[in-house]
Amino acid sequence: MGPRLLVFGDSLSFHGPEGPCAADEPRLWPNIAAAALGGTADLVAGIGWTARDAWWSLTGDPRVWADLHHVDAVVFAVGSMDTLPSPLPTYLRTGLRYLRPDPVRRVVRKAYLAAQPRLSVAFRGRPAVLPAKLTVQYLDTAVGALRVLRPELPIFGMLPSVHRAAAYGGVHTARPAAAAAMAAWGARAGVPLLDLEAVVGEHVLSGAGNPDGMHWGWPGHAAVGEAMSVLMAPVRAPGHVG
Repeated sequence: MGPRLLVFGDSLSFHGPEGPCAADEPRLWPNIAAAALGGTADLVAGIGWTARDAWWSLTGDPRVWADLHHVDAVVFAVGSMDTLPSPLPTYLRTGLRYLRPDPVRRVVRKAYLAAQPRLSVAFRGRPAVLPAKLTVQYLDTAVGALRVLRPELPIFGMLPSVHRAAAYGGVHTARPAAAAAMAAWGARAGVPLLDLEAVVGEHVLSGAGNPDGMHWGWPGHAAVGEAMSVLMAPVRAPGHVG
């Protein structure tokens, strides 16, 4: 039996060409990568998750605590959503779901979603959902904690993907600096990172992916899964640490 992977992800890990899928959908990239290695993948993910959400999951989810004693590798497949424009501060934007009564919430949310593309353009993509400095800080803290718990555990990550999403006015000005900061961190921390732009950039920007301009079609998932399996090739069997 091959390795068991634990993947912390955002919606890029479970959205296909027509929307979200169950975590055991074999065409999703975590399952493709795991299958290529002869193993399985456990996905812990959420819509819009950032490096901060991955850290919160790592420290607050008892299912993750149990999994960490049994998995053979961890992938932090987060960072892409950190780079998206966020015209409202994150705490206000995410807090819209808590507005009551329901008709007020629907009206306010609809108004924000209508304004978001224009505000993203007007503010030139700033502020981002999470500053690059904090993305690196959360990733570094998470990796440090894992290496205390299991020093031999292989850990991998990803550089941010690209998008052409109308919901953000096609703006993605925060990505280059964030990708550079994450790449520098990965080199310092000894965490191999998959460059998503190199793997699925053309797929997304050509319009071949999900109609939302952000998520991937099945060929995109296949490409990422294959590329990740190559990056993770040293993790060939349970207990093997490369």
